[in-house]
Amino acid sequence: MQFYYGPQMPLRILDEAEFWKHQEEEHTVVIRELVSHLESNYVNALKEWEKVLGETHQHVVRYIESVTRSGSYVPAQLYQQVLQLTSLCLNQSLEFIQLCQQIKNESKAVSENPTAKVVLNHIIRESEYFVGIAQALLYSENQ
Repeated sequence: MQFYYGPQMPLRILDEAEFWKHQEEEHTVVIRELVSHLESNYVNALKEWEKVLGETHQHVVRYIESVTRSGSYVPAQLYQQVLQLTSLCLNQSLEFIQLCQQIKNESKAVSENPTAKVVLNHIIRESEYFVGIAQALLYSENQ
């Protein structure tokens, strides 16, 4: 992500969050569908994450609408709310990565499915990409 968006920066980070929360939501389904006989505790955790990520995705969409309606001037309070939402999205991604790593490392069903390990590594890398974007924005705001 490029950082030359100026006043459109809140919209740019929200676009990224919207895309990646939707991706992570879909990834919960991919993992469940790919790994037959996945342990029920992981299936349940992935279903819960699917719900949470879907809700976050919708929350981000609402903020995109608010920022878009604000025109070329984004009020300071709305900008701060965008940063808080970005922080929430960042923390969610970190927790989702942890779950994916736990599934990859501890699931017997995954240990018997080399393709599942490759897919989980890919999913983890994708979420890490969003983490990097969110951290760059949040850390640049704190300086």
